[in-house]
Amino acid sequence: MDRIFVMGNGGSGKSWLANELSRRLNSPVVHLDDLHWMPNFAGERPREERNRLVAEAAAADRWIMEGIYGTIIRQVLPRVTTLIWLDLPEDECIANLQERGVQDGGTLEQFNELLEYTRGYRHRKNHMNSYDAHNQFFDVHPLRKVTLRNRSEIAAFLAATDP
Repeated sequence: MDRIFVMGNGGSGKSWLANELSRRLNSPVVHLDDLHWMPNFAGERPREERNRLVAEAAAADRWIMEGIYGTIIRQVLPRVTTLIWLDLPEDECIANLQERGVQDGGTLEQFNELLEYTRGYRHRKNHMNSYDAHNQFFDVHPLRKVTLRNRSEIAAFLAATDP
């Protein structure tokens, strides 16, 4: 598990799992929100800058990336050795988001938009940040891939990574 990508809906626990894996495997974490958004979520980075930052991060020998962005997943998928899909029910994702609340300088309006976006995960069509897109990435990935659908499966997966 040299280059791990964790994908899933908003609130599914991607950041938490990436941080846990980082601690256990001693690999750096790349949070795609940090590359996609300007500081304090002041807007999206210019696409060329974001793609350059992603390419630099993906060029490393070891990393754990996490995020929902299908265009970035497509960019790094050839380097991914383990693809993890957190496929949790939307109501659980929404509850997780509501529990953590507004973060990183975001506004209440942005938070409400995130909740609505998360609710639409399985319903968006022809969209790179949707259930269908993640399913396609998962299907075509030729190396190790794992789907985790609940907290028990996530805990068992983590237990198996303990040295």
